[in-house]
Amino acid sequence: MNTATRRLFDDLRMLRVTVVHPPGDDRCILEAQLRRIGCPVRAIWPLPAELPGDCDVVFFLVGPELRGCASWSAADTEATLIALSDYENPTALKLLLDTQAHGVITKPYRSTGVLNTLVLARACSGYQQRLQNKIGKLEEALKARRTIEKAIRILMQAQGLSDNEAYEHMRSRATSLRIAVGEVATMVIHAHETMDKLGLGKSGSSTCA
Repeated sequence: MNTATRRLFDDLRMLRVTVVHPPGDDRCILEAQLRRIGCPVRAIWPLPAELPGDCDVVFFLVGPELRGCASWSAADTEATLIALSDYENPTALKLLLDTQAHGVITKPYRSTGVLNTLVLARACSGYQQRLQNKIGKLEEALKARRTIEKAIRILMQAQGLSDNEAYEHMRSRATSLRIAVGEVATMVIHAHETMDKLGLGKSGSSTCA
């Protein structure tokens, strides 16, 4: 076993797995294979209204119980979701899509296939979380840029600065205060709004975003 493969199995053995499925042979097969892989497993039923906490992977049965459980979605948890499907029809497929599951296993459950699905679902979940983090950072950057642009317009109107001078002033203050330029821009906007409320702002000035 090479280093990469060994690391993969070591990571799998650290996963806290929850199986949400009625008791019976099907659940026993799934639990046995997960324990064979080395994962700590707990089983719960009936389906809780909220996604189980304190776990890294959730195997859950797709059935009528999911109706009305809007919080059962990959968008609401950092855990990897793997659906367990026992039949295929439009209603079941709709429920499955609503959960945004990272993987699916169909009945009859077998010992083979669980490991492959687990590995691929974890990879999909990790990739999805990295994308969400990047999107969050981009949204914050765009928000900060809009704030800076608004503050630049305020300084240009209130102090008679050019756009470059206004930005350089904020950048200089940010450096001296050891904070981000966006925070200085927010301070400028708040100060301007406060002056306006006190009736001390320049008449006719425009600060439209």
